[in-house]
Amino acid sequence: MSLAPVSTTTHSLAGIETPCLILDEDRMLHNIARLKTRLARLGVPLRPHLKTAKSIPAARAVMDSAAGPAAVSTLQEAEVFAAAGVTDILYAVGVAPQKLDRVAALRRRGVDLSVVLDSVEQAAAVTAMARMTNDRIPVLIEIDCDGHRAGVGADDPLLVEIGRALHQGGAELRGVMAHAGESYSCRSVAALEQAAEQERAAAVACAEVLRSAGLPCPVVSVGSTPTAHFARRLDGVTEVRAGVFMMFDLVMAGIGVCAVADIALSVLATVIGHRADRGWTFIDAGWMALSRDRGTAKQPIDQGYGIVCDIDGRPYPDLIVTETNQEHGIIAVRPGSTAPQAALPVGTKVRILPNHACATGAQHDRYHVIAAGSDAVRQWERFRGW
Repeated sequence: MSLAPVSTTTHSLAGIETPCLILDEDRMLHNIARLKTRLARLGVPLRPHLKTAKSIPAARAVMDSAAGPAAVSTLQEAEVFAAAGVTDILYAVGVAPQKLDRVAALRRRGVDLSVVLDSVEQAAAVTAMARMTNDRIPVLIEIDCDGHRAGVGADDPLLVEIGRALHQGGAELRGVMAHAGESYSCRSVAALEQAAEQERAAAVACAEVLRSAGLPCPVVSVGSTPTAHFARRLDGVTEVRAGVFMMFDLVMAGIGVCAVADIALSVLATVIGHRADRGWTFIDAGWMALSRDRGTAKQPIDQGYGIVCDIDGRPYPDLIVTETNQEHGIIAVRPGSTAPQAALPVGTKVRILPNHACATGAQHDRYHVIAAGSDAVRQWERFRGW
């Protein structure tokens, strides 16, 4: 894979083949500045999660330096970013023992790669690799702050057991990490603030338990895009992780973390036909381009498979992608709306705002990057895989 970060073309969006992924650079930079400014006021640095961006130039736009820090969700992300000079990386998914060879290989290259786990079995595998390679692999213990997924709690004897197994077994117990996954179900500012405080308190409590047991815990890492934007205090926290905030999406807008106008990612598509008797307009972007994600279906406003905008990114009133096939999308007025059907002749270019930026981005191998006031379009390479 080429690591050349940027190529420039003279094409405007009107001349680009569809479907393709569009990134509004100005919106992305605004979203980055907004969160960094907020966290600076709270006195805690950002460790950006690059799982949404999956792009070297996008990573460079959000990291504090070319070396990081960064969080990733796959070892392929770690490998690609490491090749581009990122050396401070947290692999923020529970590590599988079979992947420790790749972890060790990255660390031999000088990458300060830390891993995450929440079981004695994983700890045993990490310490075995640490002894074999004579490398104290750094580890963060995953904390369960809301019952959403994995992790251990402050009152669980397993926390100290895992900590001792790591500390005494040859690995480096670097700290704890929590992710408030249930914050994605919040529907009010009060609920988001409560989720953020619950996340903070759980991680800090676990850190104190480890320290009381005579174990080191220098890092207390928390984060999700909703809680990062609604935490009122971060006492005891050493870093915040967040990722989708760079692009935002309709799920985040539905939670109340951003406005629709903040969404930096869209899919450019072309109108290819109509069924006037059903009020349908067909586009050349189906679930292969938009993804099957229906993350807004459980929210107060169901956005179908995405909001339909004109080529400049302005939403049409109540126009959404209501259905998708593999390579066809169906545009129609939102059910229950009295808005008129927009006149979109065959050949019209439209942009679809995604439900889930990570899922939609994963369908594409590059961004077509635009900036306000210019019709020049740059391409940034994305990567996929594990």
